[in-house]
Amino acid sequence: MTGLNDPAFFDRYAHEYDSGHVQDPAPAVGFLADLVPPGGRVLELAIGTGRLALPLAARGFALEGIEGSPAMVEQLRAKPGGSEIPVTIGDMAEVSVDGPFQMSYLVFNTLFNLPSQARQVDCFRNVAEVLAPGGLFVVECFVQDLTEFDRHQRVATRSLAEDSVNMEFLLHDPVTQAVTFQRVTFDAHGTTLRPLRLRYCWPSELDLMARLAGMSLRERFADWDRSPFTADSRSHVSVYEKA
Repeated sequence: MTGLNDPAFFDRYAHEYDSGHVQDPAPAVGFLADLVPPGGRVLELAIGTGRLALPLAARGFALEGIEGSPAMVEQLRAKPGGSEIPVTIGDMAEVSVDGPFQMSYLVFNTLFNLPSQARQVDCFRNVAEVLAPGGLFVVECFVQDLTEFDRHQRVATRSLAEDSVNMEFLLHDPVTQAVTFQRVTFDAHGTTLRPLRLRYCWPSELDLMARLAGMSLRERFADWDRSPFTADSRSHVSVYEKA
């Protein structure tokens, strides 16, 4: 499967992106809003359909975004207030925007959409270049559970109904730390394929990426509710600060 990590690849998901995310954005919005004073300049990487950007902008923050999928931005523009948020179309690891920003953030594991460690390092450096001194970079990621795989693969049923089934097929490459997905829906309309490839990172690896970019870890939590991050945590919210 090729092209899975091209920024515009997610055009195909734009029409169903919001309906496929049932996670309440309010905890993330509250967490982020507490980090910088109202009116501060904030940059969202992979702004998507604006699930976080719109409520943050409504709180008075000067929101800007970067997004690789023009179709996602069309969904954002169709929402109330969406046309007022400046968005730069491009790869979040390299596209330039005019700083400085008090905070940037990248959520929903989207850092892992970048296909290699080198590109993920580029993303940290790209953010650091536009942060003000003392500016913050907030990253939300899952912690990969290797016990999910049997001989580096997994098949799972995500949902099952009388007239449809959603399944997930995964292959794990421990050398590149990559997981290639094929999420498949069988229903009356036929078969729908939703491929995806993620290059996951361990939290300590992210800390090193930040250090290479001139940032350091300020705090880390297991979730937006600021619960402690432990060895059993399956996700983390990490806040990095520019020196």
